[in-house]
Amino acid sequence: MRRLRSLYPLKSLGLEFWLPLPILAIAFWSGGAAIADKILQRSYYVTTPIQANAQVQEQPTKVILSIGVEIKYHRGFSKVKVKTANSALKKLEFEFPFTEVSQIEVALSRELGLSLEQIQKTVHYQVDFR
Repeated sequence: MRRLRSLYPLKSLGLEFWLPLPILAIAFWSGGAAIADKILQRSYYVTTPIQANAQVQEQPTKVILSIGVEIKYHRGFSKVKVKTANSALKKLEFEFPFTEVSQIEVALSRELGLSLEQIQKTVHYQVDFR
């Protein structure tokens, strides 16, 4: 009974909870250090070297919904509006300094990276003579 009364100040301060915490902290610290040392001492061999200065010329695939060409015949230029299904680019607008259909199709083919047949299938022309 006397022994329990001598431990009463420890219980009232909550020291029976706080005293084991430094021991647990040291255990976690030493265990974490040991694991980190093992991981950091591993040697990693790279089979293929990384090229840091290589430039990727890959363009995202474009899904063309429609191509509308408005030819301003007397003004000497053509306006092109392209609607795409990509999430980043919904609309593209071009302005070409010529009014001939064949030149417009070649320029669109070059700009969009599509074949002439694909351009001809989706293009719609509107000629303005004002």
